[in-house]
Amino acid sequence: MKIYLLSLGAGVLVGVIYSLLNVRSPAPPLVALVGLLGILAGEQIAPVAKQMIAGHGLAAAWRQAKCAPHMFGMLPGRHADEAKETTNVAEKAS
Repeated sequence: MKIYLLSLGAGVLVGVIYSLLNVRSPAPPLVALVGLLGILAGEQIAPVAKQMIAGHGLAAAWRQAKCAPHMFGMLPGRHADEAKETTNVAEKAS
């Protein structure tokens, strides 16, 4: 129940901010996408801040909080290839 109340409170806060900015909901697509990007970035502030308070630099804190996979998904390249190999090994084992 607590998560629902927190979600409602966050929604009300965003609604107030939209009202102050004279943006009506549903927002135009570009405004909505920028808002979603802000939500994703905002979710990463606390984990990165905790890592930085623990004495890590920004780059190390970003990696340790696993921000890139959370914000961008599995990016193409070496990491995507490693994920495929891991999946293939797991499938062969079962």
